[in-house]
Amino acid sequence: MPYLMKGRNEAAVYFEQEISLAKTDAFIRAWNQENPALRIDVFHLAVWGLRSAFERTPSTQRFVAGGRLYDRKGIWFSYAVKRKLETGAPLVVVKRRFDTDETFAAMVEGMAAAQADLKSGDDDRVERELGLLMFFPGWVRRIIMATIRGLDRLGMLPPSYIAHDPMFTSAFFANMASLGMPPVYHHLYEYGTCGVFGSLGRPVTEPGSPTSGPDRRRSMIVRWTYDERVDDGLAAWYSLRRFKQVVEDPEGVGLAAAAIPAGAIEPAPTPVDGATLS
Repeated sequence: MPYLMKGRNEAAVYFEQEISLAKTDAFIRAWNQENPALRIDVFHLAVWGLRSAFERTPSTQRFVAGGRLYDRKGIWFSYAVKRKLETGAPLVVVKRRFDTDETFAAMVEGMAAAQADLKSGDDDRVERELGLLMFFPGWVRRIIMATIRGLDRLGMLPPSYIAHDPMFTSAFFANMASLGMPPVYHHLYEYGTCGVFGSLGRPVTEPGSPTSGPDRRRSMIVRWTYDERVDDGLAAWYSLRRFKQVVEDPEGVGLAAAAIPAGAIEPAPTPVDGATLS
C-alpha cells in the first residue's frame, strides 16, 4: 500500500459519525457538579474515547514513513486552542501524551496544565523554531524543509525534535465546537506522521427537544480523515465504533462522575526523549 499510494492525501478515507449526547450531557453535568475545579466538556470525552479506541486497536495509530509501516511508541494527540478567548487571538497547538494507565481525572488536569503553559507563553518552542525558520529567505527554507523530510524518511530525526513537533502525533483534533462551527473533512498533512484527523462539530439540539434543561437532547457530527495505508477499513471501523460508544455513554464504559478528593491525582511522569519517538 505505501508504494501504491505514496502520500497520505492520496490514501485518505473520509468518514462521518453522528453522536447522540443525551447521556453525555448528563455525565458532564454530574461531573462538573461534583468537581467544579476540574470541569469538563464534550472534547474531553472525545479525547478519552479516541485514546480508548487506539488502546483496543493499536494498529490503527501506526504510521508510514519512507515506504515502511511503523508501530508508534505511545498515544499522542495534538489539538489547537486559542491563546485568549478574543476575536482574532492566535491559535496555539497542544501536543500531549495520553498514557493508557492514566485516569480520566488525571487526563483532564494534565490537559488543563498543558493549555495553561501554552497560553502563558511558557512553552512556545515550536513558535520560536518557526520564527527562526521564517528569518531565512524562501530558498533556504525549502532546503531546510527538504532536509527534515529526508531525515524523517530515513528515521534519523532526533527524538528531541519529534517530541515537540505537533505533526508527529497519533491524531490531530480540530475542536470546531469551541468556535461554534460545523465540522469539516480536513486534509492530512504530508509532513510528520499523523494519519488520523478528527473534526468535532458544534452540538445541535435535536428536533422536538427542549432547548434547555436536563431533558434537552443534543447530537454532534464528527468527521474523520484516515490514512488507509495504516490499516484496513474494518479495523478503522472497530476503532471508531469504540469512540462512539465511549462518547455516547461514558458511565456505560466505566467512567464515574464522582468527586475527586484533593491530592488524589498523581502527576503523570514526563516521558524521556527516547519514549517520544513516533
